[in-house]
Amino acid sequence: MDLAYIPSPSRGVLHLGPVPLRAYAFCIIIGVVVAVWLGSRRWVARGGAKHTVGDIAVWAVPFGLVGGRLYHVITDHQLYFGDGKNPWNAFKIWEGGLGIWGAIALGAVGAWIGARRRGVPLPAYADAIAPGIALAQACGRWGNWFNQELYGRATDLPWGLKIHKVEPDGSLVDGVFHPTFLYESLWCVGVALLVIWADKRFTLGHGRAFAIYVAAYSVGRFWVEDLRIDEAHHVLGLRLNEWTALVTFLGAIAYVVIVGKRRPGREDPDSIDPAAHVGELTVSEPESVATGEDQPEASPTDPAPGKPS
Repeated sequence: MDLAYIPSPSRGVLHLGPVPLRAYAFCIIIGVVVAVWLGSRRWVARGGAKHTVGDIAVWAVPFGLVGGRLYHVITDHQLYFGDGKNPWNAFKIWEGGLGIWGAIALGAVGAWIGARRRGVPLPAYADAIAPGIALAQACGRWGNWFNQELYGRATDLPWGLKIHKVEPDGSLVDGVFHPTFLYESLWCVGVALLVIWADKRFTLGHGRAFAIYVAAYSVGRFWVEDLRIDEAHHVLGLRLNEWTALVTFLGAIAYVVIVGKRRPGREDPDSIDPAAHVGELTVSEPESVATGEDQPEASPTDPAPGKPS
């Protein structure tokens, strides 16, 4: 008998008339809101304009969603293509299946487009948004809980996750498993706190705070991935995502070391966001205008400009 465990929701969708309200989608939306909110605060503290992060996110988020879904479909193509499979299921993003590696890669492309349009250096933007991305992942993982997916091996630990569901092939899953969604969610919160601390402690810039986020997340993902039992491709005894985590970790550490030597410190606050200086006065404007002082009115007895007194 199970003395204690984490229950799974009985459903992951509520219907408001004909409109389905999916918990997975709400978790993603909440994550995006948190990321933009925290990223905006950090961006303003670095010298940027208030709405820049949100404006760039308009490009980054859709690209990230597409990239995350593409990564999942490509790396788990056996779920959608082949005998007895329905390829149209590849478009059912609400059923789960977003690969963070693809989301970050293609999301970076969207962010680059948005940053270029705003005249913002992408590395500085990435540093500001990095802990927010980690918190967005922490929120998004709860969508897996609602969908009863991506759990780990069976366990008798008191924080095990109770799963009771029928798989698409008709088989029944009923047991208590490692709550890998919870492990990764908590890890991501820790990553966000680590990035915030390291950024303040070492005055990180030029993309190094983002690289620390990538490296720290990759460590946790490697560990969590090893616990998971969902179907996945294996290469040399490791799951594909474990190899991806290993490669991204090494790449991120190399970036921190190399860029730290070539470009130490942080970007000049006045150089990262042109929108922060819109409306500022030029040096040639009169001091009275700059300070807001009223100009003295000309007296009727004063000589006209340009005429000798």
